[in-house]
Amino acid sequence: MAKYQSGIAAIFTTEEAFVKAAKATYDSGFRKFDAISPYPVHGMEEACHIKRSWIPYVSFTMGLAGLLGALALTYWTSAVNWPLNVGGKPFFSLPAFIPIMFELTILFAALSAVVSLFVATGIPKFDPPTIDPDLTSHKFAIFIPQNDAGFNESKVEELFRSLGAVEIKKAQH
Repeated sequence: MAKYQSGIAAIFTTEEAFVKAAKATYDSGFRKFDAISPYPVHGMEEACHIKRSWIPYVSFTMGLAGLLGALALTYWTSAVNWPLNVGGKPFFSLPAFIPIMFELTILFAALSAVVSLFVATGIPKFDPPTIDPDLTSHKFAIFIPQNDAGFNESKVEELFRSLGAVEIKKAQH
C-alpha cells in the first residue's frame, strides 16, 4: 500500500510561471517539494536543483557484472568443465564468446535499469490521489508536503499567491 503525503499544491497555467515558482520555492528553503508537469520543461532541473540520478551507475555496474559473468561462464564451460578440441582451436577462444558476453552485458544493464527506475519512482502506484486532472494535459503544479522543513500553511499559501498561482489547494501526493 502506497503512502501519500498531505500538503499544499499550487496550480500554474504557463511554463514560465511554473519554472519561476519552482526556483522561488527552492530559494524559500523548501527541499522536499515536487514539481508536476505533463511534459519535461526546459530549465526545471536547475530551478529545483535536481541531482544526477543514480540509475546509470547501477546500470553500468550490472552491465559490467554481466560481462564478467559471461566471461567466467564461457571460460568455465569450455576450458574447465567440458574441454572439447574442435578443429584444433584452443579451449578458450575469446572471439567466439564475444556475442555471448555482449548479450549478457546488455541484458543485465537493461534489466537493472528498469528495476532501478521502478524502485526510484515508486512505480507501480495503484489509484494514486489526483491533485488536478488537467496536470496530465496543460497545467503545472508545485506541491509542498507538510513534512518539509519550515512548512507553515499560511506561509506557503502566501508564497504561492505571490508567485501567481491560479489555484491553491490542500492535496495529497
